[in-house]
Amino acid sequence: MRLLLALLALFALAAPARADDISAAGRGVVRIVTIAVAGDEVVGFGHGSGFAVAPDRILTNAHVVELAARYPGNVVVGVVPSQGDKSFQGKLVAVDPNRDLALIEVTGVRLAPLAFYAGPGNEGEALYALGYPGNVDLATARSSADFITPMSPVRSQGVFSGRRNLMGTAMLLHTASIARGNSGGPLLDRCGRVLGVNSALTRGDDGDASFAFAIADSEVMAFLREAKQPVVSVGGPCITMEDRLAADRDADEDALSASAAATREAAEQARLVREAALVEARATNEVARENYMAGAALALVVGALVLGGGGLLASRGDRRWRWAAGGGGALMIGAVALFFLRPGFDPGSVAQAVRTTTASADPIGPLTCAFVPERSRVTVSSPEELKLAWGADGCMNGRTQYAEDGRGGWTRVLVPDGDATVSVVSFAPATGSYSETRWFLDEARMTEARRLRRDVDVKACSADQSARGNLAGQQAAIRAVLPPVPNEKLVYACKPAG
Repeated sequence: MRLLLALLALFALAAPARADDISAAGRGVVRIVTIAVAGDEVVGFGHGSGFAVAPDRILTNAHVVELAARYPGNVVVGVVPSQGDKSFQGKLVAVDPNRDLALIEVTGVRLAPLAFYAGPGNEGEALYALGYPGNVDLATARSSADFITPMSPVRSQGVFSGRRNLMGTAMLLHTASIARGNSGGPLLDRCGRVLGVNSALTRGDDGDASFAFAIADSEVMAFLREAKQPVVSVGGPCITMEDRLAADRDADEDALSASAAATREAAEQARLVREAALVEARATNEVARENYMAGAALALVVGALVLGGGGLLASRGDRRWRWAAGGGGALMIGAVALFFLRPGFDPGSVAQAVRTTTASADPIGPLTCAFVPERSRVTVSSPEELKLAWGADGCMNGRTQYAEDGRGGWTRVLVPDGDATVSVVSFAPATGSYSETRWFLDEARMTEARRLRRDVDVKACSADQSARGNLAGQQAAIRAVLPPVPNEKLVYACKPAG
């Protein structure tokens, strides 16, 4: 046993993976090693392939771990990831010999789970096998330590040749090259989604063509349900990211054009409202001015008559002339006051009031964002409705600062500590479009992205425009180490909540 643990503790660098969907899936493919021991002596050795269906759960063939199932006290299951510098010990949690499937639990490492394709398969479609074929190992391995050294899986390509039944189990027939050692590895579509589990192959005697069998998705999903193991299942068609991005650019341009047209229409409507308000305000003002001036004229005439009456009374020696003089004077003064207090007309104040009433603003506040599948490319995720809160100056959810993207939108690059995924999230307030573009990276690129993330000094929302400018530059440095083409893009349409 001490010898086994020493072997499992060996370190080696993993080969870097390519940035396409198949290589992204390869991050979750592992080599399964079974080592039979008697005391401290290794008496048996076997290996196959497997792949993660959860960060700590691996699916493989039952025949790969048959000895471990029969002799659990004497056989150790080793899990060798496709990258990193360690191997780990696994534990069997479910075995179905009839379907030839087994589930292994592993601790000490978080693997990248693969997603299953839930849609129909068509004969002739391209597909890929990932795993660790024994004939390649025999040709390249220099010692037994190479079998527990992390390295990227071998890929082969073929076509889907139809469905068959093998000893009561539904199978997928295909032409991707596999060998002993590929058992338990995934059969993938072009988007890196699992179609089945490679299990057996035909012999090509006397020049016969070789075919391979993979346990069908229906059998795999039934086994996982019985094992109470949830998995990610994606049903959308497989399109290339290049096609998705090209279509998305067209959709963005259409959305911006529609937004610009709506803005122009709103501006024209506001102009008409302002003009109508000015006409109405001017008419109301003129009526008020005329009323003031008519009142002033009336007061002036009446005052003059009262003063004249006062003079007549004074000439007759009637003491009431003082009252008449006072009243007439007051009316004259009131007439002058009405004339000077008549309302003026300020078009600017009317226009400002109308602008305040009709102005539109970005959707500040809580947002409800619905997933838009026709504008997205999904390979491993399970998108759901999002609840966001957009604040002024690019503040998302009250804690995450976004940077201006130069096109009227805002972006933020997210580099987590746990998952080997870098996300560029973007929000366009003008159109309400929110998107998450994701890269599934190998260990070397992920390490570099995390190193660059440490240079980002904007840790919270900030109204400082220069700080946001620095954030944009620091995010550009992270994006420079990403592959040219991402793996996923999730698009959402956002509206004010409620």
